[in-house]
Amino acid sequence: MRSLARTLFLSFVSAQSLLVASTAATRAGTVDVQMLNRGAQGSMVFEPDFVQIAPGDTVTFRVGHKSHNAASIATMVPEGFAGFTGKINEEISITFDQPGLYGIKCSPHYTMGMVMVIRVGDAARPEGFPDPSVPPASLKRFEEILARSGL
Repeated sequence: MRSLARTLFLSFVSAQSLLVASTAATRAGTVDVQMLNRGAQGSMVFEPDFVQIAPGDTVTFRVGHKSHNAASIATMVPEGFAGFTGKINEEISITFDQPGLYGIKCSPHYTMGMVMVIRVGDAARPEGFPDPSVPPASLKRFEEILARSGL
């Protein structure tokens, strides 16, 4: 009888552990971002152009119009982030585990100001963000995005 009780107890504990693990995994969210020729903030935009997510959440960049991609800007990501570059006209999903601010660009339209900001966690705006060496139209749009988001 004691062996049966022990087996039932261990089964219960295992089931509870699985429930907790699966609940934590389902808490991670996904945010869709459209890559557009024209949107609410003008031409050549990501929509939305600012997202705030929790560590472990995923951002999916969707092709709203052709000739776009999403790529991280090497000088505008937290230290140690490997970076990414999506292919033109292809959807890409990126999971952001590290808190911080991430500058994202559309490679073909970077000089036209097609950029966005992803804030992971409650990270403060680091000094030098945005990088002052980005193209002028992108710098202007980054400043507008950060002002709207209160950063």
